[in-house]
Amino acid sequence: MLSSELEFCLNQGFNRAREARHEFLTVEHLLLAIYDAPKVRETLLACGADLDTLRAELDKHIDETSPRLAEGDERDVQPTLGFQRVLQRAVYHVQSSGKKEVGVLNVLVAIFSEKQSHVAFLMERHNISRIDITQFISHGLARNADEKTDKQDPAASEGEREAEGGSALDKYTSNLNKRAEEGRIDP
Repeated sequence: MLSSELEFCLNQGFNRAREARHEFLTVEHLLLAIYDAPKVRETLLACGADLDTLRAELDKHIDETSPRLAEGDERDVQPTLGFQRVLQRAVYHVQSSGKKEVGVLNVLVAIFSEKQSHVAFLMERHNISRIDITQFISHGLARNADEKTDKQDPAASEGEREAEGGSALDKYTSNLNKRAEEGRIDP
């Protein structure tokens, strides 16, 4: 049910928290765990995030606020309720959409539902909203309409897209006013 990429990210997140002797695995740890996934980085970048600053702020918050286990304490890292809710929401969303596999982008969207988390505050501070993320995932639209991306070829320039047939509006709609002026519409 979880994609191999997400499983890898979660295992890596648990291992990082275990090595740092953190007592809990939080929503902030979850974002940090999926942060290096290429899809997540591309999505955050398209939504206007300053990736280096966001990473530094996440690391700083986790280091300053995560309780640490004592040296002799052999307990394992425990996921917080918020962490569990985010993963659960991602699973429910995927199931309700008829898909079979939960990916890192599903988790990224689900993180926004934890409104009381520090991640929500950081995302707001970086002007990243859930709608920006979902629009980019669904349609390849960056926040600014002029910054459209082509998921198949991210290096494609605006000129190349226009040479292929123009914007989606031009491809799939007709300007009825223009057609009427040309006399191409029956009265």
